[in-house]
Amino acid sequence: MTQISTLRRWTWWSVVGAGVMVALVTTLDMSTGRYGWGTVGLASAVVVVSVQHARYLRQAMDGLGRGGRRTWEHLATFAVAIGALAYAGTQTPVPMAWYLLPAAVIAHVVANRPAGTRWVVVLGGMVAAILAGGVLTSPEVVESLLMPVFLVSGFVLADLAQLWFWDAVLRIDQGRQASEALVVAEERLRFAADLHDIQGHHLQAIALKGELTARLIGRDDAAARRHAEEVAELARTALRETREVVQGYRRASLGTEITNAVGVLRAAGIETAVSGDATDVPPPLQPLFGALVREGTTNVLRHSRARRCDVDISVVDGRVVVRLRNDGVRSEERVRPGSGVDEAGGGTGWEGETGSGSGLAGLRERFASVGGRIEVGAAGADGFELVGLVRS
Repeated sequence: MTQISTLRRWTWWSVVGAGVMVALVTTLDMSTGRYGWGTVGLASAVVVVSVQHARYLRQAMDGLGRGGRRTWEHLATFAVAIGALAYAGTQTPVPMAWYLLPAAVIAHVVANRPAGTRWVVVLGGMVAAILAGGVLTSPEVVESLLMPVFLVSGFVLADLAQLWFWDAVLRIDQGRQASEALVVAEERLRFAADLHDIQGHHLQAIALKGELTARLIGRDDAAARRHAEEVAELARTALRETREVVQGYRRASLGTEITNAVGVLRAAGIETAVSGDATDVPPPLQPLFGALVREGTTNVLRHSRARRCDVDISVVDGRVVVRLRNDGVRSEERVRPGSGVDEAGGGTGWEGETGSGSGLAGLRERFASVGGRIEVGAAGADGFELVGLVRS
């Protein structure tokens, strides 16, 4: 979905931006020229840490705390960062910029470890960084100690906060998908149970009477003929009741279809609003307009970039109008007549004619059969709408 993709990009660039900030700050410090030939080693350490930081935070975006425990690789990277910090500490009294290197390593290690061991890594890494930076040998120990503590802990918490938020959203989205799949599975099971209850009885009776008919042929033809007629009647009854079950599932009320549509659209991140009362629509027209809402919802999800969809129900003087409007078309895009697809390559939100009996073609036929009509077209500068009209 668009919102999930946008948040993923935002999170990625946020954590990568932290690594870029580390590289920029340390590069500015190296540009002072105070490190001499040691600048080459420091620059190499910055590259190693920045690459590892981006790499492992990208891995953490697939699941916070679920990354592989590459202990020796993490220790080697941390050793590079600590070495750069220790060398910088020999050249400047307070190598503040270089505390960012171990902070970056701690952040990506913690992001890939289970929650129970994270604070051990943070505290252990922080102590190692403080010792390497020479804080304890400084004349002003307390003042020199506070800055590294705040710098390292702040950097780690900033990265973890971004990743924790992304992980929470990811889990919620996975839960939503699982819930939708469960609803579909439950509906299929319910339908299968109803179908089994209807057909199981009839098929069993047909099988028994068929066997009996076979035995009676040549011995009592009149009885065999009577049982054969009963088999045919049972088959017709099973077919009729099966059709009634299928039609019952297809002929949900308009209110039910709108409730389902709102739930599905909102789950997809599309803001949905409903105006009017579905119960005002006459009962004979409820299945017809329910099909309109179902078809419109399906096409919004499949063929548009909509952020909002409005459903409007109007019943005035016997004229029933149900209108679905979405904002899935940009103002600069034009629609090819009858195609349902814009010339810029995007979807309008309503798919075009898809053949007799399906899509808008099927809806047009059904509305025409009761003297109604379907209208499809632009709505304002950036909208598109599907309208069903019937005079009851």
